[in-house]
Amino acid sequence: MPRRRQGHGLMDLLLGRPLTNAQARQEKTGVLTGVALLGLDALSSAAYGPEAALTVLRPLGASGVWLLLPITATIVGLLMIVAGSYAQTLAAYPSGGGAYSVAKQNLGRGAGLLAATALMLDYLLNVAVGISAGTGALVSALPALRPYTLPITLGLLTLLTLVNLRGVSEAGAAFVVPTWFFITSLGLVLAVGVYKLATGETTPVQPPPPLAVPTAPLGAWLVIRAFASGCTAMTGVEAISNAVPLFRDPTIRRARATLGIIVGTLVTMLLGIALLCRAYGVGATDPDGANYQTVLSQLIAAVMGRGAFYFVAMAAILCVLALSANTSYAGFPLVCQVLARERYLPPGFAHRGRRLALSRGILTLSGLAAVLLIVCRGITDRLIPLFAIGALMAFTLSQAGMVVHWGRHREQEGWRWRRALNGVGAVMTALTLCIVAVSKFMHGGWAAFVLVPVGLMVLARVHAAYTRTRQATELKRPLLLTPPSPMVAVVPVDRWSHASETALRFALTLSDDVRAVHICSGDTDEAALDSQWQHFVQQPLLEAGRTPPPLVHVGSPYRVLVWPLMDYLDALLEEVPGGTVAIVLPELLERRWYRAMLYGRRSELLRSALLLSGERRLVVVSVPWYLRTDAHPAPHSAWGAPAHPGNG
Repeated sequence: MPRRRQGHGLMDLLLGRPLTNAQARQEKTGVLTGVALLGLDALSSAAYGPEAALTVLRPLGASGVWLLLPITATIVGLLMIVAGSYAQTLAAYPSGGGAYSVAKQNLGRGAGLLAATALMLDYLLNVAVGISAGTGALVSALPALRPYTLPITLGLLTLLTLVNLRGVSEAGAAFVVPTWFFITSLGLVLAVGVYKLATGETTPVQPPPPLAVPTAPLGAWLVIRAFASGCTAMTGVEAISNAVPLFRDPTIRRARATLGIIVGTLVTMLLGIALLCRAYGVGATDPDGANYQTVLSQLIAAVMGRGAFYFVAMAAILCVLALSANTSYAGFPLVCQVLARERYLPPGFAHRGRRLALSRGILTLSGLAAVLLIVCRGITDRLIPLFAIGALMAFTLSQAGMVVHWGRHREQEGWRWRRALNGVGAVMTALTLCIVAVSKFMHGGWAAFVLVPVGLMVLARVHAAYTRTRQATELKRPLLLTPPSPMVAVVPVDRWSHASETALRFALTLSDDVRAVHICSGDTDEAALDSQWQHFVQQPLLEAGRTPPPLVHVGSPYRVLVWPLMDYLDALLEEVPGGTVAIVLPELLERRWYRAMLYGRRSELLRSALLLSGERRLVVVSVPWYLRTDAHPAPHSAWGAPAHPGNG
């Protein structure tokens, strides 16, 4: 019968019951949930992309609002090219990995690692920006919450972590309603606004705050900076290519349909927002000011007023902005999984948790995002300069890799126009990356050019360490059959107990030469122990015709345990040249962690010291003896006798 599952109470409540490998198919997604699971990053950028551009254009006053539409149109054109390029990537690389897989296979290992590092940076910043922007929407509607900005962001981060640890299907299902609620709400605002604009009704229901007084002349550099900030609206498109394996069959068709819905919706939102901002004179406000309002908050109030619908729409925006980080929770662990399989990250990143989620990647992403939010105190504008650089770097490498890919696969129909499309995408995103890098460098963007090389160095060092280990442990010869060497079993004994008896009985099955060692630190009565040893160990063994193990007392004038035992073992190894010494450690174990804290960790410390001694002829064996608790029946020891709690 399978062993009864332990530890199911609180973990089942928070994360759900564990799923078996056979249930993996249930954790695949379709188009509807795919938009929610993988599209929140892209869709939510409609909320902070235009605002990021307008923030840079604030010194121009009303002129800056008028420039938003042509800047947005340029970004939309670039977005369509990138989306078309990624539609080709989905079919060419259906196993996922996105930019990393494409760049690695076509441009080399270094380019692949650069793309992976850029992607992970982009996913990390998406979590921080999404949650901070969601909190910004909340404090716009409820200004009294402004002092609690950072605690709110960390609370949302914790909630997202728990939801994603529950698995893909539950995460997707949880985000379907907020996603389509957001699309419907903002779509209604844009539709009403465009209708009013078409009918000549441009008087705002709730006038937005007055635009800033112009303080700077119109210049090319200012426009370039606004374009660079607005390019944050392009992030998230790559998520589908990284997560193709998450879709149900037929995966390519479902992935392309999801990408089409996401990009089409985003383009409509971006153009609609830019058009209505011009019509109603909506600009960016000072994020550190007392009267701060997001652009969407002003726009909804101008079109629909500050009635019930305003708060419903703002709630939808808050949900989607906060939950937009979920795209990263789908993409970041998958990139880590691909890297772990190739030994650029520890193998644990490739293993699925209790709900078939890549738990280690999820927890790592949450931890890094928490640090970033704390450093930036949850303020979106402090994170924006770092944003988009990683995404554009990954875009460029992916499209350049696809150009090489189509050059190698000329037998496929339409390879020329596909290569041309990817080539245009690579050139455009490379130019955009240069613009963003230069314009944002002095405003905090320099940090991205520090983090990416650090990430590359970490991945390279991890891979080098695993390569060295593999080379050191690799064996290319048959098993060596050598005569068995003599073995001496040593049992450390502090007092006579159930745990000592269990370890001693096991030691007697290993070898006829068993030594019991007692470290004399002044805490026990050695005479009483000798008496117990004679009556409870030596006498029964002599009566059974077996040689009893001696009890050796080793002095410890400084009351330490490890070094006197190590000195004794060194002498014993010299006594048996070529032989093996097995240290059989009795371990008293308590199943419940809060009770186990009462018994210390002496055996664990001793085991660690012995294993790290570097002596290859030492073998450490742990023999457990479990304490009985009220919640569990008395277990049996490893060697058949009932394990009743006694003096142990």
